[in-house]
Amino acid sequence: MTAPPASTATSPGHVAAPGSSVAGDLDINNLEVVYHDVVQVLRGVSLRIPAGSVTSLLGTNGAGKTTTLRAISGLLRSENGKVSGGSVRYRDRDIHTLPGTDVVRGGVVMVPEGRRVFKHLSVEDNLRAGAALGKGNWKADLERIYAFFPKLEPMRGKQAGYTSGGEQQMLAIGRALMTHPEVLLLDEPSLGLAPMLVAEIFENVRRINQETGLSVLVVEQNANVALRNSDYGYVMEGGKIVLEGRSSELVDNPDVKEFYLGVTAHGQRKSFKDVKSYKRRKRWM
Repeated sequence: MTAPPASTATSPGHVAAPGSSVAGDLDINNLEVVYHDVVQVLRGVSLRIPAGSVTSLLGTNGAGKTTTLRAISGLLRSENGKVSGGSVRYRDRDIHTLPGTDVVRGGVVMVPEGRRVFKHLSVEDNLRAGAALGKGNWKADLERIYAFFPKLEPMRGKQAGYTSGGEQQMLAIGRALMTHPEVLLLDEPSLGLAPMLVAEIFENVRRINQETGLSVLVVEQNANVALRNSDYGYVMEGGKIVLEGRSSELVDNPDVKEFYLGVTAHGQRKSFKDVKSYKRRKRWM
């Protein structure tokens, strides 16, 4: 595999926001995961998230993307899953054997699919819940989150369950940032959102990455928006990494265009009726 390029460090003298510490690369090596001691989901997955980069992990439903994030986050046990081989290393330490709470304390934080905000709490109380680890000044952190997501500030006292899907996604990301992560794992942040909101959220994530040096691994089915807002990308199918490269190269890759962007070799976009009728054969099969 070609290793993803190392990213540039945060500029000297920069006043960092929550999630700004750059501690090193997150390395996933030959990872294997089984559920119920029977069903193997991941089969030798290897990827690297360089410090300060945005990395995208693409694939269809059932490819193993969310399982990869759960394995990194220490959340497999609640799903009757376990790592049966390989390793997840961060700060020269194996973290795949740690409980989820210790992984978060170590700087790796996941924003799960479906947003999952505390709907009966206010927007601000949701954010304050992310400050439970006691890192930094939570009042100053709140103001930084509102600076990154200005739409949240006017509704800081509003019950979270009455905010829109896009606002809840911003809130979920903001709550994760309150923990001062070094690596942020995003699971399908575009799910169920209008295209304009998806673009806004990804622009915000990219801005946070560039201004703070926060490392990001984003799992997405929306290949176009993910690749255009990341440095490096991996494509997963059947629990394996089948393709990888710089995001700028993957956007122009004929296989990615055909199977993930719905564009034919002649630059024509497929209709919905043709979505399962491909003229190309996947070169990784």
